[in-house]
Amino acid sequence: MKKSDLPACPVEATLTLIGNKWKVLILRDLLGGTRRFGELQRSVGGVTQKVLTAQLRAMEASGLLTRKVYAEVPPRVEYTLTQTGYSLKPVLDAMCDWGLEYQHSAD
Repeated sequence: MKKSDLPACPVEATLTLIGNKWKVLILRDLLGGTRRFGELQRSVGGVTQKVLTAQLRAMEASGLLTRKVYAEVPPRVEYTLTQTGYSLKPVLDAMCDWGLEYQHSAD
């Protein structure tokens, strides 16, 4: 997605880029470093191969991650966050803090 296609509202722009469950979980897992497709599929849990592939492609097109394909048999593909992707760490940290607070106060 081109930056010019993003909504004018900054909150809406952020939600456009990471506003679904799968993308947030992919970001969470890639904050720990480079992951292979199979590792992401196992750690995200419950996501189909088709949906994970689509989400990863969208995130790559948005500049949040890079995809590196190794010329091996079977092919090995690794995903790594870009600087833009890593810049979302404070957002995910805030979501984690809020979630913990909510879990503890919900009792």
